[in-house]
Amino acid sequence: MSSVSERMQLANIPPSFKGLPIAFIVAGQFAMAFLGFSGLQLF
Repeated sequence: MSSVSERMQLANIPPSFKGLPIAFIVAGQFAMAFLGFSGLQLF
């Protein structure tokens, strides 16, 4: 996650998404990726 946060600091992100909002978006993408590894068994 630290390498992603470093890349976010260098990226051209709109001001309304800087900080915590973009961190939540990236965390959601990580969660979806790990769900894919588990075969999408939600229940």
